[in-house]
Order: sequence, then structure tokens, then C-alpha cells
Amino acid sequence: MPAWICESWTIMSLELKAISKRVGADVHIHPTSLVFEAGSFNILLGTTLAGKTTLMQLAAGLERPASGELWFNGQNVTGVPVQARNVSMVYQQFINYPNFSVFENIASPLRVARMAEADIKARVHQMAELLKLTPMLSRRPAELSGGQQQRTAIARALVKDADLVLLDEPLANLDFKLREELRDELPKLFADRNCVVVYATTEPAEALMFGGHTATLFEGAVTQFGATEDIYRQPSDLLSAQVFSDPPINVARVAKKGATITMGEGIAWETDGSFASMADGDYSFAVRPHHVSPDRSGRQPVAISGDVQVTELSGSESVIHFDMLGNSWVSQTAGIHPFEVGSTASLFVDVARGMYFDGDSKLVYRP
Repeated sequence: MPAWICESWTIMSLELKAISKRVGADVHIHPTSLVFEAGSFNILLGTTLAGKTTLMQLAAGLERPASGELWFNGQNVTGVPVQARNVSMVYQQFINYPNFSVFENIASPLRVARMAEADIKARVHQMAELLKLTPMLSRRPAELSGGQQQRTAIARALVKDADLVLLDEPLANLDFKLREELRDELPKLFADRNCVVVYATTEPAEALMFGGHTATLFEGAVTQFGATEDIYRQPSDLLSAQVFSDPPINVARVAKKGATITMGEGIAWETDGSFASMADGDYSFAVRPHHVSPDRSGRQPVAISGDVQVTELSGSESVIHFDMLGNSWVSQTAGIHPFEVGSTASLFVDVARGMYFDGDSKLVYRP
């Protein structure tokens, strides 16, 4: 790792204290309190329009909050414009200077900082090598593919060595191979940098690949924040579980009586002693699509059936959307499992992988 990546070692953190955003009567961000520590990869996970970009713009100083405060490195920076802060931001839609070469695009923030020419060249070539842009350094953006233009925008953000780096779905427009490579490289690059990194994505799988810490967002509200794997495995409520599942998590009402769980007529399974603390009553049972399969597999497979609504077949997996007791469920399994739309599919759900939520949608039990 080049020495310039680790220039400052002041302990940093970005803290949002009850930050909110309203436009007229519309609430875009509900009061939100989060702490992002330097040295960890922080992820904002949510669907389109969940509030990820707005939250990033508030953090950068591009938007002023309706209420609350923004603290960085122990200082209140609420209202401090982005121009007065050492912030880099990359959007899904690439933004470059059309009349500059790729080299000059990447070098532009370093020239603004009046860095020595030799240092500028070293940094630009380091970023160009990482992002596979070295052969394009003399070209202009109009001569590049869309993926190459986005890589240029990413390189310009990273070369600045900013205190706060905000990445708003920056890999969405790249080809599959490069996207996979950068998913692997980005956390490594930031591992030795003393900066706060926040990365927005709509893809739960991408969040799991990056690890770090994740905030799940829904309609402008953070539903949960913590270690990424912990939120995936132990969501605090049903909404967080739904945000962290693609295809959508399967949900059905069940009833517990003694050691028996019943899900509709003819579907029931027995519990073990670990359910003893779970009171008898009605619950929401949720299980992710990859635990619903045409094959009898898993720790505790229970037979179910449903009317097939949509099928999606690829060379590596099958996705089946079906109606199960009036609920829209999904099965996602490896291999080819052909089902005709309108037919009745016989499937198995591994109930040992399910989660149980109470009437307030709070997680009460996970085997």
C-alpha cells in the first residue's frame, strides 16, 4: 500500500445525531442517529427511494438537515458546505470533465490542493493501475465506454485521500467481471486508510460480500444498524429481514401450540426444547428463498405446495414464484427445475432456517 494512502492518523468518526430531511410536508429522512467509525466499511442497504442518496448528501454537506446535527472528528459540521470539507462522493451515474483527459480528470482534486507534480503523477498512476485505466490516461471521457468513465470517476474520488468517502452505488453501471473485481478490491484499498467510508447499495449480496457494518433503510428510516452478518442472520424485526433479502423473504402466519407449529391446513412441524421460551400464539414465520427447494433437503424439510405464477431459469439456478396459502412465495435453488406457470409445485421448506416474529414484527425466535 503506498505511503500517501495513510497520511493522517487522527481517530475519525462520522456521527449523525437525529438528522432529518423534509421537503414541504414530505419526510425524506426520518430522525436518524448513526455513528460510522473510520477503518470500517459502512453500508447503506435499501431499495431505490429508500433514502440512501439523501442520507449521503446530508452527510457530505450537500443538503442541509431539517433538524439534528452532523458531527465529524469531534466537531459539529452541520451546515458546513461540502467545499469546506475533505469529502469525496461517487454516484451511480458517472460525472467527469469532458474536456480533460482521463489523467487530468483523476488529477483534478490534487491540482486544486496544489500538490507537487511528482506526487500527482504517482497517485494518478496508482489509481489508474488499480482501476485498469492506464491505457486510457491520454483519452477524453467521450472516447471511453460507460464502464471506463465510471472507473475514472471512482479513481478521482479515491485519489483525493478524503476524510469522508461516499460511494452511491458506484459499481452498478460496470460490467459483471469488473464489478466482481472491484467488490473484492475496494475493501482492501480502504482497509489501511484512515477515513470514513459509506457505500450505498440495493443488493443484499453485495453488502454481505463487503462485510463491515450495515444500516438497513426503508422509506427514509433506518430499521437496524450493526455488523453486516449479524443483521443478516439476526434481524431485529421483520422489516429489516425484508430489506436484507433478494429475492423477497417468504412470510406466512403460523400458530404455536405446545411443541407444534401449524401453517395452514395440513402443514405442521414439531419443535424441540429450544422453543420452550416462545409462548403459544400467532406469529409471522419468515424464511429466505434459498431455503425453499423442489428437493427434500435441509435440516428439517416440510412439504408445501403452491400454484406457480412465474418461473425464471438460468444456466445455474431456478427461481419459482408461487402462491402459498394466499402469500406470494419464492424458491431459489441451484440447477434447473422446470415448472409450468399455472401448475401446482410440490416443494420443501427447511423450517429449521426460519425466523419467528411477534405481532409487532419483532424477532422473538430463530432456531
